[in-house]
Amino acid sequence: MVYLSSMEATAQTDRERRLELARKAFKDYYAQCFWSADPNLLVEERHIPFIISNLRLHGGHKGFRLAAELCRGEISNAK
Repeated sequence: MVYLSSMEATAQTDRERRLELARKAFKDYYAQCFWSADPNLLVEERHIPFIISNLRLHGGHKGFRLAAELCRGEISNAK
């Protein structure tokens, strides 16, 4: 029982970290990758695939690596 709640807490922390990373990426790469989006967009979990896609397409090497980091969180959350 304690193990399960610990896993849930870890998953919640991972989701929060991933969401914060996505929000920072949106802000930092706005002009380069997200110029067509609303600059005041409140990034939520449902926006993460959009952020990953645009980072891969327009973010250069650093953006691609950041997209990979966001994808890693997606895989660990699926487990």
